[in-house]
Amino acid sequence: MIGLSMPDVDAWSDRVVTVLGQNPGAFTGPGTNTYLVGTSARPVLLDTGQGVAAWLPLVERALDEHRGGRELQEVVVTHAHVDHVGGVPQVRERFGRMRVVKRPWPGHDAPVGDDLVVADEGTVVETEGATLRAIHTPGHAEDHLCWWLEEERAVFTGDVVLGAGTTVIPEHGGDLLDYMNSLRRLLELEPSVLYPAHGPAVRDAGKKIREYIAHRELRERQILDRLAAGESRVPEIVAVLYADVPAFLHGAAGTSVRSHLRKLEREGRVRRDGDDWSLVG
Repeated sequence: MIGLSMPDVDAWSDRVVTVLGQNPGAFTGPGTNTYLVGTSARPVLLDTGQGVAAWLPLVERALDEHRGGRELQEVVVTHAHVDHVGGVPQVRERFGRMRVVKRPWPGHDAPVGDDLVVADEGTVVETEGATLRAIHTPGHAEDHLCWWLEEERAVFTGDVVLGAGTTVIPEHGGDLLDYMNSLRRLLELEPSVLYPAHGPAVRDAGKKIREYIAHRELRERQILDRLAAGESRVPEIVAVLYADVPAFLHGAAGTSVRSHLRKLEREGRVRRDGDDWSLVG
């Protein structure tokens, strides 16, 4: 997503307005997409960005220009990574204490504070013009919820599917086997559009999800081929599979390779001995 630019405020549908989190980077692209959801003057805010000072005035501008209001109904969160919950204290300082709806992740919910409203699979949040239903989609994070927008057959995908590039499966809280199951679950819903946490809206939703699945399956085959060729350590595999990727991204590439190896280990297809990996059988 390096070099991708997006408007600070943009209406993606009659009930969905996006506000860019003002936190661009190699892994966030133009920044975190935060969303005003609903058609009233008090919409739901979905995700809160990282807490960058320049973001909150944009939320106020979006409320004024697109909803004719100055208040929020409540906050809904996809997961507890800092670029999604870091703005919660800002929101409370400006708009007052309000509900923050998310799936708990002990040890990671400090920015949310005491007003966390527990959400899980099937939790429904209603506002004028929009009905959001939670879908537990672990893999990128243990607490990750995608939110199904019933009126549009759309999914707010958080970090499960991005508008450009691919998702990182972190060492802590990430699990590739769970992630693949989450992708297949989203595909079964047959959504019409994806509203991701980073990058533009995805209008060919099924194609994008299938591409994500195919990409991971291809990478898995490539890793198995490297193991069969005698390469047993992650840096060796990265050097071959990511030869066309800038060196400063090889650390993230190593994280991706390790996520595949841990998945294969769970499936009984590879074994680990210290830093060395090998095929089983």
